[in-house]
Amino acid sequence: MDYQRKRRLTHICIGLIFLFSGIEYAVILPTIWAYLQTLHAEPYFLGLGLAAFSFSGLLAGPVFGQWSDKTLKTKPAILFGNLFEIAGNFMYFVGISKWLLLASRLVAGIGTGAVASIFGYLTRATSSEERATVFAAVMACRQFGLLIGPAFNLFLRYCNFHIGPFVVNKYTAPGLFMCFLWILLQVLVVFMYSDLQPLKIHIQQTGGEQEEEEKTLVCNTSDEHMANDNSVYGSMTGREKPLASVNGEVFHPDEDRYISNGHIEKANDEVNENPFQNFSATREYLREEVVVLLTAQFITLFNQTALETMVTPLTQKYFGFGELENSIMYFLCGAEVIAGFVLVRCLSTRFADRVILAVGLVICNISCIWCIIFLADPKGQWGILLAEFIIGVFLQVLGLPFVAVSQISLFSKVTAEKTQGFSQGLRRSVGGIATILGPLWAGGLTQNLYVMLAAMMALLTLLTVMMGLSYKYLVEPQTDPTYRTAQEEEEA
Repeated sequence: MDYQRKRRLTHICIGLIFLFSGIEYAVILPTIWAYLQTLHAEPYFLGLGLAAFSFSGLLAGPVFGQWSDKTLKTKPAILFGNLFEIAGNFMYFVGISKWLLLASRLVAGIGTGAVASIFGYLTRATSSEERATVFAAVMACRQFGLLIGPAFNLFLRYCNFHIGPFVVNKYTAPGLFMCFLWILLQVLVVFMYSDLQPLKIHIQQTGGEQEEEEKTLVCNTSDEHMANDNSVYGSMTGREKPLASVNGEVFHPDEDRYISNGHIEKANDEVNENPFQNFSATREYLREEVVVLLTAQFITLFNQTALETMVTPLTQKYFGFGELENSIMYFLCGAEVIAGFVLVRCLSTRFADRVILAVGLVICNISCIWCIIFLADPKGQWGILLAEFIIGVFLQVLGLPFVAVSQISLFSKVTAEKTQGFSQGLRRSVGGIATILGPLWAGGLTQNLYVMLAAMMALLTLLTVMMGLSYKYLVEPQTDPTYRTAQEEEEA
């Protein structure tokens, strides 16, 4: 099987992983509270069950990521993670007690840690120019799963039979259904997924007629960048740092700015067998641009989950929405998010990641201001209130793809490539903390929306200021292979 076909099959498997994760969320969430009630669970068990899934995932992410970084193999991590998904969903299906149900979400959450390994693979297997479009595609797969997930509940709710001693009903059927899907994925990964080397290394080892064409996909310095020394690299006299061009933007790095070890290695063509040798977490993650992007990850997910928690009680109180109306609303929001990812995928080929991130933050700020003005204390006729609510939700949902895709793409570029799995695991852990704290914050303030929305606005303002101050650093570090530092000149 040729390289390109293996690559396509591998990407199909990755798309299915994200699709199934979206479906799982969509089929479990609507019924978990009623399921817990049949097991005589206290109300706080709903929060525990949802938090358990995120909690185990945020712990597992860095572990899976470090594993794949050291071995440069993603397939074993995916297969191992799927075992937890299979076991967790089977436990959910059995559902003997509320504690087993809680444990099932904890076990299934461990399986999500493999996503960190996948993001690490995608970073190594794509060029910086195409990375945002790839990330937008896989995230759209998950969103599509969220969109079609409720459709599966249409037939799962009618299940009423036994498999041996186990009862299959509308509460246990989602667990059995997801267990089957993850088993199917396990088989597909075994036969379709390949641990491929990045194209750059593959070409060096095998050559081929399309060598020059392939190089354009993996090299950060193209013929276009090298054609005009004055416009791209500027003057190379003395000890001046070279200029770099990213998606048409030209910038000049600081003289003493630290460049993550992955980018130094790409410039010097050095290969380090142990990606964590001489690795410094402080130097890698406590840099200005990395802190800004991790903050963006936290604040975006915190605000998103807080608003999701607020929406249902709000629609019930002011509009009398029931299960059907809320389902239609979530369907329309899902369709908008997918359209947003498609839009970002197109824009990422024309604009730099930081520009897309800035646009997303502007939209999110406008949305939050709108919600404070019109939704914190709604007044007026039903039709006017509904229009105000729709505009607020539309703006909030519109901003999510811009921020989500751009910050993930930028994060992969400003952190070391060889430790990308661990870095992506850390990023997902920060997001996991946000998805736990967001609902807890909003859940206690559904009757005091001014306080809840004011805190969200304060976080967005903080993030906007941080991004403005660090804007010039939110680009991929670039080095020139012919450039020598002062220390190298002295050694020469």
